Amino acid sequence: MRKSVCQLLCRAALLMLLSACGNSAMNQSGDSADGEASSDSDDTIKIGAILPFSGVYASLGKDLSAGMKLYFESVGWEAAGEKIELIEEDTAADPQEALRRTRKLMDQDNVDILTGAVSTAVAYAIRDEVDSNQLPYLASHAGGNDLTRGERSDYIWRSSFSSWQIGNSMGQWAYDNVGDQIYVAAADYAFGKEVSSAFMEAYEAAGGEIVGEVYPPLGNNDYASYLTTISDSEADGVYAFFAGSDAVRFVQQFEEYGLKEEIDLLGSGWLVSEDLRESIGSAAEGIYAASFWDYNLENEQNQKFVEAYEAAYDRRPTVESLEGYDAARILVETIESLDGDVSDPDKVIEAMSAVEFDSPRGPFAFDQETHHVIQNMYVLETVMEEGRTENKVVEKIENVQDPGK
Repeated sequence: MRKSVCQLLCRAALLMLLSACGNSAMNQSGDSADGEASSDSDDTIKIGAILPFSGVYASLGKDLSAGMKLYFESVGWEAAGEKIELIEEDTAADPQEALRRTRKLMDQDNVDILTGAVSTAVAYAIRDEVDSNQLPYLASHAGGNDLTRGERSDYIWRSSFSSWQIGNSMGQWAYDNVGDQIYVAAADYAFGKEVSSAFMEAYEAAGGEIVGEVYPPLGNNDYASYLTTISDSEADGVYAFFAGSDAVRFVQQFEEYGLKEEIDLLGSGWLVSEDLRESIGSAAEGIYAASFWDYNLENEQNQKFVEAYEAAYDRRPTVESLEGYDAARILVETIESLDGDVSDPDKVIEAMSAVEFDSPRGPFAFDQETHHVIQNMYVLETVMEEGRTENKVVEKIENVQDPGK
C-alpha cells in the first residue's frame, strides 16, 4: 500500500514537471495577442515563422508577429478543427542565421508551413532549402523581385509586395501630377535600387525625364551634398526611397535645406510610414507616397482590423502588422479548404494559391503564374490634422500585377 502511494506521488510529480516544461516551450513559440499559448499536441498544425526580433529590422519582425497572432487569436488558434501552433525563430535579418533557423524548423520542429522573412537576402538564402524539401512557404514581407521571377519556386508564394509594384505604380501618376522632370534619390542597397528602377521605367514610359540620380549609403547622417546637387537641377520633383531612420533624416533635411518650398517630394510608403511620421514631424506634410495599405483606408475590413489591433496592443498597426494579419488569414483559409490535412505539400500550395478575400488593403488574390499577390496600390498625401500628420488617399491604382519574367 505504502509503495503504491509512493508510485502515485512520483508519477504525479513527473506529470507536473513535464507539463511545466511543455508550457514553457509553447510560450516561446505560440503566444497569442493576449498572452495565451497555442496547443502543442501531436496533431497540431505547426507554422514556422522566420522573423527578425533583434537587429536593425526588429521592429518590423515584431509587428509582423503581432499581426499574425491577432488573426490567429480571432479564430481561437484553430482551423478546420485543428490546433495551430506558431513557432517563431529570430533571424536577426542575417541570411546564414536564417538558414540555420529554417533547418531547425524543418528538422526538429517538423513544421507544416513556413512564413515570414523581412530581408530579401534572407528569403533568397532559404529559397533552395525550401524548394528542395518541398516546404510550403508564404513570403510575408521580403519584396525582392527575383523571388517570384528567376528564383520562383513551386513551393513559394508571396502575399506582401514586390519592389516593382511599389515603384512602378507611381510612375504614371508622377508624370501626370508632378511634372516631366524627376530627380531620383535612394538608399544604396538592392531593394532601394529595385524600387527606384521600377519607378524610373514607368515614369520614362509615361514621357518623363530622369534628370539625375544619387544613392547615399544606408545609415547616412548628412544629406547636404546630395540635396545641394538636387537643388541645382531643374527637377519638378524628387522620387526618394528611404526607410527607417534614413527616411526621418532625409525628409527633415529636405525641409531644412529649403527644398520643400521648391520641389515636390514623393516616394514609397516607407518614406512616411505609420511608425515614422511622429519622429519626422511637420516636415512630412505635403509628401506623396505609394503603398498597398494605409491606416486611413476607408473600407470595412480595415476599420475592423485597426480597431482590433489597437484594442489588443494599445498602438496603431503598421503596414507590417497588416502583412502578418493577412498572412495568418491566408494560412487559416488554406488549412480550412483542406479540412485540416496539410500532409501533402502540393495540395497545400494548390489550396493556398486559390485563396481570395477582401483584405484591409482591398481585394486580395494571387497571380497563378508568378505566385505573387495582385493588389491595389494607393497614392497617399501626407497632411496635417489636429496637430499631427496623417496620410490620405488621393488616388487608387487597381489590380497592380507584377509582370514576372
